Formats: sequence, C-alpha cells, structure tokens
Amino acid sequence: MTRKFKNKYRIESTRLQYWDYGWNAAYFVTICTCRRLFYFGDVRDGIMGLSTIGCLAWRFWYEIPHHFPFVILDAFIVMPNHVHGIIVINKPDGGMDENRYAAPTAVDRALPCLHTGDARNCQSIGHLRMRNPGKNTLSSIVGSYKSVVSTYAHKIDVNFAWQSRFHDRIIRDEKAYDNIANYIYDNPRRWDGDKFFGGCGAA
Repeated sequence: MTRKFKNKYRIESTRLQYWDYGWNAAYFVTICTCRRLFYFGDVRDGIMGLSTIGCLAWRFWYEIPHHFPFVILDAFIVMPNHVHGIIVINKPDGGMDENRYAAPTAVDRALPCLHTGDARNCQSIGHLRMRNPGKNTLSSIVGSYKSVVSTYAHKIDVNFAWQSRFHDRIIRDEKAYDNIANYIYDNPRRWDGDKFFGGCGAA
C-alpha cells in the first residue's frame, strides 16, 4: 500500500489542546448506528455483505467530495453497525501551512461484496444531494453524511438511527496513517474480535 504522507501532515501533540477541526489534517472517523444495531449487513467468512441501507452508507460516503471539494477520502469500510473511514481536509488556504497534509494518491472505490439484489439498489442511487452547512469542519462533514444516509434509510426502515456522536482521531504521522488504513481494510476479516461486534444484533 503506497501513501504519500511526506510528513506534511505530521502533527505535534502540543498543538492538540487548541486544535480546530476545520484545519487541514487526516482524520480517522468511526460512526456507529444507534445501539449498534446491525443495519448495514453482515460479515460472512471474512467478507462484508451490504444490506440496502449499508449500500446507502457506502454510496453516500463517496458523495462527500462533491459537496466538500476540499475533502480527500482514503480507506473506508462499512461494517454491520458502523463505518470506518479516513477523511483528509486539504483546503488550499486553510489550516496551519507548516503542518498541511499532502493528499493521499490512492483511493479504494471498489464496490464491496453485496448480497443478492442489493447491487442494483446501490447503483441506481446516482449523484444525490448532501447539505453543506458552510462550516467546513469535520463535524459538519460527518453531520451532513449522517443526515443524508438517514433521510434515505428511513424510506427503507423508519427506525434507522445513528449514534448522536462519532469517534475521531487526528492521524499524526505516516506510520499511524498506514496502520489505521490497514486496520480499516482488515476489519471484516477480524470482525469476530472487533470491539463493535457485541452490538444488539440485527435491526
């Protein structure tokens, strides 16, 4: 797996006490469903199979840069009750110049293995609207993503809901970046031992 981190995204821990989440950086984001219910599908033999709502979660993730042009996406996975992804904020005039991240060069957009009948649902969604409230922070990006997924998921299951908050981590150096990317891609294979595995089960 080749990355071009180049230490341009390196962040010293002393800066974190006043960190602005609109600044340029690479962020590891985890967003869980409410009560960790399995809305997005299931893992079989180390392969994640998406439900129709899981397909929505996958598709709308890749819509993010259309609405937030300064965002670059890298490793991403939809799991039964959560999503993991790397979001890079790369504004041409934003953040601290001496710590601005370089854009990753490889984005894995391969369609995950889908259960029978789900592929057509995913492919027919097309380019759909996502609200950009104008704040251009990590929270506004994630909030917009959660909102649009919820809007369309409710047409399938009115009970669908996200957890109100999300988990984030600032990626400070190239080694951490690669470790996190590998963790994301390996998530289906390691699902039985994942800390999110013990959710409430099927929705």
